[in-house]
Amino acid sequence: MRAEGQAHIDRINKALALVRKFLDWDLALRRLDELNARVEDPKLWDDPKGAEAVMRERRRLEAAVGTVNQISQEMADAVEFIEMGEAEDDVAIVDEGHATLAALANRADADKVQALLAGEADANDAYLEVHAGAGGTESQDWAEMLQRMYARWGERHGYKVDLVDYHAGEQAGIKSATLLIKGENAYGYAKTESGVHRLVRISPYDSSARRHTSFSSVWVYPVIDDDIDIEINPSDLKIDTYRASGAGGQHVNTTDSAVRITHIPTGIIVASQQDRSQHKNRATAMGMLKARMYEAELATREAVASGEYQAKTEIGWGHQIRSYVLQPYQQVKDLRTGYVSTNPGEVLDGALDPFMAAALSQRVTGEKVSVEDDD
Repeated sequence: MRAEGQAHIDRINKALALVRKFLDWDLALRRLDELNARVEDPKLWDDPKGAEAVMRERRRLEAAVGTVNQISQEMADAVEFIEMGEAEDDVAIVDEGHATLAALANRADADKVQALLAGEADANDAYLEVHAGAGGTESQDWAEMLQRMYARWGERHGYKVDLVDYHAGEQAGIKSATLLIKGENAYGYAKTESGVHRLVRISPYDSSARRHTSFSSVWVYPVIDDDIDIEINPSDLKIDTYRASGAGGQHVNTTDSAVRITHIPTGIIVASQQDRSQHKNRATAMGMLKARMYEAELATREAVASGEYQAKTEIGWGHQIRSYVLQPYQQVKDLRTGYVSTNPGEVLDGALDPFMAAALSQRVTGEKVSVEDDD
């Protein structure tokens, strides 16, 4: 076996081991047997809502377990193929076997990420907020760059991206913006992006061409449906209306149609100005508030499960999850996982999948990946 072939095998085995650990393999197999038995029960559909939940869980587990078993078998077949070629001194067969392993390693990495998207709300659409940190025009310009980056990431996935709320900066950029990203697993992928993002560059707004550091925060939460009951006391709400404005500061309309809702007990603030109707914007904002509160509950549960708690932090030094350096060198580094890209332009154009995959993997292993891309 060539070194390259062994490297592919190691990569495949690592991906499969991660999925098995995430699923709790033995428990997953027992659970799948239980679900298959329940599906055979004719009384299952007496409770349609419960039956749908059973079918969803079964499909998810069946797909994950099936993927692991299929890739394991195909890897064994490829190894046997290579060994046969080596025994017969047939270079063409050996080359074909190594090519199969290489393709299988890529597939294992992709399927690994899909298997890790099995959280309670991972399949849902997502709201993504961007807020500029302190620093005026510099941070506001950086916030707008982030807004564009996530819009481009969504477009790369074929997601529909809507601008729900937008507040322009004084001179350039944005103070804040909220995107609604619609597509399968939008929240599952994007949830790893919540945190503070740091930019280092030569400022285009500094006549002395000095290097500046800017911060902006990203906050991601899932869109929820009517089946999820979130109780909100109307007396806990402060509702404000204001005149909507669009990108560049132009007025979308001349009435106070935009709506901002503050949940007083938690301090959560949401806003919508995407529609000309105040009533529709109010309904959208209420949906966003329920989604934020649901996400907070998910985060609390995850924190309890992992034995740690991460609160929303100040936008500044010491709290960033990722650093984007444009000068004096070119690098984007995720400070949680260690993943590095040496092509910031591509990352800022939406090439975020490797960062998201590394973050999802780290949630299972707790380990940094400490690798660079191939650019």
